[in-house]
Amino acid sequence: MARLRPARTYRNLDSQAWSRFSLKKPRKNYVRSMPRTSLIHFNSGKDKANFDLTVRLEAETYIQVRSNSLESARQMINKRLEGAIPGNYYMRVITYPHQVIRENKMATGAGADRISQGMSLSFGRPIGVAARIKKGQSVFMVKSTKQNRKLIANAFRLGMGKLSGSYKIRVEEQAQQASKSVNATP
Repeated sequence: MARLRPARTYRNLDSQAWSRFSLKKPRKNYVRSMPRTSLIHFNSGKDKANFDLTVRLEAETYIQVRSNSLESARQMINKRLEGAIPGNYYMRVITYPHQVIRENKMATGAGADRISQGMSLSFGRPIGVAARIKKGQSVFMVKSTKQNRKLIANAFRLGMGKLSGSYKIRVEEQAQQASKSVNATP
């Protein structure tokens, strides 16, 4: 059974970006087969006009996060919000994982040094995709009402445990839009 390598092996942005995949010009591809993303849904909940609070989860450093980590955090946040305030929120995943992660698999065990005498820093095979997140970039966004502020912040704290790196929660309040009736007569 193949296991995932720890997130610390992929989270740094020291490698060159490899995301070139083209259906029109397959001979110009750096990546022959594009791995699928683990993210299934990017929007959840209902977007209503009476929401007056926007909460965002922003990265504090430059980091690379795998798609399965983003999906795990999304599920955790969505589960908490759907259980506490069903239908009274709108959540959106803002980042999209398009960065191809490569791995050059090595043999392990007794006598592996004679078997795996391959090229150093070789290209490797694509094993997954990740999102490159800049400092201050939003990862998740939730819209709701002001009374749900603590609940959303708590859900984001639980979701941060699934992501590598450090993040901060930014809260924005919008003024409620009052509907004005227009009279036809002066």
